[in-house]
Amino acid sequence: MNLELFPADKAITIAALAFDYGTRRIGVAYGQSLSATAKPIGVLKAKDGVPDWNEIGLLIDEWQPDIFVVGLPYNLDGSESELLVRATKFANRLNGRFNKPSYGMDERLSSKAAIEQVIEQKSGSKKRPSIDDIAAQIILENWFAELALQK
Repeated sequence: MNLELFPADKAITIAALAFDYGTRRIGVAYGQSLSATAKPIGVLKAKDGVPDWNEIGLLIDEWQPDIFVVGLPYNLDGSESELLVRATKFANRLNGRFNKPSYGMDERLSSKAAIEQVIEQKSGSKKRPSIDDIAAQIILENWFAELALQK
């Protein structure tokens, strides 16, 4: 897995699926670099961090991403967490199974931002938004922002 950002000299539109990795749930978002926006598209169930790979394959077929972006859960002090090792392994498996580049994005505070967004959306809404896929959306939008800074 390439933990660096997509090469900045590529003046192309990039479609991406982003994943907020967890051991029980994996949030998923889709976005593209032209508008640098993303939208949450769902939450996958995982058993001890292992997703249903067929379900991920269906998402890839539907959304046709060029790349994957996986949130990297560093500790707040920047040190590596146990979950970071597992998220990195997940990103490597995405790359190996689906033959598309995987990029990492520091996800510190994305869950906090997602919780705040869910609280805002919850008032007046009948559909309960999910923290996991909103976190994936935030991760991907942050990745696009970093990509834009490289240009």
